[in-house]
Amino acid sequence: MPDVPEVRVVGLPQLTSGFDLVDRLDLPMHLKVHGPLEPMGGEQLAQLAERINLKGRGGAGFPFHKKLRSVAEAAIKRGVRPVVVVNGSEDEPACRKDTVLINRAPHLILDGALLCAEALGARTLVVGVTRESTQRSMEAALAERGLSNGRRSALRARVQRNPVRMVTGAAASLIRSIDGGPAIPPGRKVSASQNGVGGAPTLLSNAETFAQLAIAARIGPERYGNTGLYDEPGTVMLTVSGAVARPMVIEVPTGVPLRYVLQLAGAPPVPQGVLTGGYHGKWIDAATVNEAIVSRNSLDAVGGALGAGAILPITQNTCPLGESLRVAQWLAEESAGQCGPCYLGLPAAARGLEDILNGGGPAALEALKQVAKNVKRRGACSHPDGSAMFLESTIKAFTDDLAAHVLGNGCGRPVEGVLPLFEGGRAPTGIPGGGESEENGPSRQKIYVDWTLCRGHGLCADILPEVFQLGADGFPTVAQAQVPRYAEAKALRAVRRCPALALRLEEDTRAQGGAPSRNLPVLSQGRGRRALGR
Repeated sequence: MPDVPEVRVVGLPQLTSGFDLVDRLDLPMHLKVHGPLEPMGGEQLAQLAERINLKGRGGAGFPFHKKLRSVAEAAIKRGVRPVVVVNGSEDEPACRKDTVLINRAPHLILDGALLCAEALGARTLVVGVTRESTQRSMEAALAERGLSNGRRSALRARVQRNPVRMVTGAAASLIRSIDGGPAIPPGRKVSASQNGVGGAPTLLSNAETFAQLAIAARIGPERYGNTGLYDEPGTVMLTVSGAVARPMVIEVPTGVPLRYVLQLAGAPPVPQGVLTGGYHGKWIDAATVNEAIVSRNSLDAVGGALGAGAILPITQNTCPLGESLRVAQWLAEESAGQCGPCYLGLPAAARGLEDILNGGGPAALEALKQVAKNVKRRGACSHPDGSAMFLESTIKAFTDDLAAHVLGNGCGRPVEGVLPLFEGGRAPTGIPGGGESEENGPSRQKIYVDWTLCRGHGLCADILPEVFQLGADGFPTVAQAQVPRYAEAKALRAVRRCPALALRLEEDTRAQGGAPSRNLPVLSQGRGRRALGR
């Protein structure tokens, strides 16, 4: 399983029960380890979630019982069947906990999702994934349960595979892709509980959240509350990478000291800083690490964040601002490219941090602060907000290094690149076992605009927003551009649907190592209409 790093557990396992027996718990083994699960009524399930204080484990931390009741009320009020969606999209290079659960314990996730579907009267279940391994495991799990997407099925269940991108994991992006659109935010904020898949009330939550619900439904709230903290009972799945000897996913009870988790992974005894919550999270310094425990409230209190459960220490030997710049540049590249705060603001913020490192002085620092402030709460999704929070945390956490770069000649330390990033379509550098994905490799195509034909219809920007944006005059702002590998099919559709036949695709000879180029669909006015009619 190339997407699954080492898995450890502190105390008694709950989500990871049976991992010491087999690599993947199929349905018979799942039932042997966890036992059968009885259905529950909607209010009974909501009360269970409320008693164990279950919150979403995907980053936002919204109370699950409120979401469940909101979906039920909306469905009853409108007289429609709701939809249940499991968000298993894990597109941050530093996160692997949901990937581990889907690959190794898919039926535990399905238990929680099917409990909710039965309680709500849902007839549609969709599991969103982005990796080939998670798609295979979840499709096998559905088959093992006899679930399919057939029209005659009592519950239509399927897996939705999307590209590996940061914005793909947003709830709105997943819902849009399930409805047949691109896996990017729709540009407006809509509550999934009220208007989700197909316009129906939709219960959408993270894969670990459904697995936690399944555990609690089996053992009951009292026994579940015997593990972890009183106000945050149960366990938490963490991905620990960065400057560690053994990158791993680890299940720990809430309340465990953060420094103990870092020791298990072989982190430096005194890290320079620890990034908590992933790349939409916050830094804490070495002194604060000794005070923090694994819990949402504790990390919030010390200036950190639990977020998506990613924990990343860095050593004393690397430049923390340089490490953060690499992340900031990646976050800018992950933009959906459809709103100014993201498409323009995040690259400007990354350039601002780069200016600081290159000796821009106090003016560069003030410019970065202003850009980060302007980006927040103005985007079409939460990506600009999370990225701005990361940058502001960087400035706040590493004041000595910041002063050395702003007021002096820099900190004098190199950038080791210890924070994992997707590079050139390959696996994250800080987590072992990943392989290159075809859809995330280097671009093979370029798309061109023929200005003698273009009439400014704007359809290209609707179909391919990753490449095309319209200027104030209503025409595309670029004449030629690389096409991301994951968007090649959409680029071909844009070429074929251009009313003026003003677009063409060509293979990029640089991506092919100098191999001869051949035009893919070159649609001229003379031949294009016949090509479209085939």
